[in-house]
Amino acid sequence: MKELDKIQTGNGAFRVQVEEGWAKLPAAYEFGFTHGIVVDSQDNVYILHTKSPNLMVFNREGDWLKSCDIEGIAEGAHGLYLHEEQDGEFLYMTDCGLGTVLKTTLEGEVVLRLAPPHLPEVYSSDKLYKPTDLAVAENGDIFVTDGYGQSWIHHYTAAGEWIHSWGGKGKEPGEMSCPHGISVKLSGGEQELYVADRGNHRIQVFTLDGKHKRFIDHDMDMPCNFYFHDGLMFFPDLHSRVTVFDASNDLLVAHLGEDQLAYKQEGWPNLPKPYYRPNRFSSPHGVCVDSHGDVYVAEWIFDGRITKLIRQ
Repeated sequence: MKELDKIQTGNGAFRVQVEEGWAKLPAAYEFGFTHGIVVDSQDNVYILHTKSPNLMVFNREGDWLKSCDIEGIAEGAHGLYLHEEQDGEFLYMTDCGLGTVLKTTLEGEVVLRLAPPHLPEVYSSDKLYKPTDLAVAENGDIFVTDGYGQSWIHHYTAAGEWIHSWGGKGKEPGEMSCPHGISVKLSGGEQELYVADRGNHRIQVFTLDGKHKRFIDHDMDMPCNFYFHDGLMFFPDLHSRVTVFDASNDLLVAHLGEDQLAYKQEGWPNLPKPYYRPNRFSSPHGVCVDSHGDVYVAEWIFDGRITKLIRQ
């Protein structure tokens, strides 16, 4: 196949080739909604989804390596984050239906379970806690977003002890509408919290103690979460594209796989199968980047969809 014949997306500043049929799922397994996706130091790709076994692992060629069921993760499987620590690499994950926040080994063994925040002024029988994502600071502190519940952010120690919380539903600085994703970014020697304030169609940036610093509200639609790699910030826009920013100045580099018709159709995100095209997204939900600069995208579709984009 000639280079020009290969399926591509992006622009002159950031162009990728689509590798069709990348994830070689064993015949005995099938994906549910594919939500969280991360890559480890060996470029193995971990996918959290809503069917059993709910954690799938592939190498960068797409060959299936292993799978397991995580205790405490079920049909609400959602956020997935990998953090390298002094004693190895660990997975952090959430179940927004069960209100679960866990830390596990790469083999799926649970080593930490966070208790829900005890905030009776925020949560009650009809105001539930539904965590969607989490991030870990350099000192091990954990930040959890209650994206599908009451739009709060909760700060814990590395040992799982609650420190403080902030937020609430609204549009003012520090208020959010579905803080769906969160990440820690090192900027000029200072750690900042980037929050995907999805319902408000913007990103909010906070200090680690919860002070609002600024909004980023251009060239995005419904940001879901973040992945920082090699001076770039990647985030899935749920409305049918993956967006790439220059991480140093929060400026647009590229929209990947953009399809402005997909999310406007009846039945979205579960559109008829003939509609899907390799270089167009419908409902990107998770993204990660390996050491080669290749991009992996998980989509919010009932039977899952994983796309690998090879950096050109």
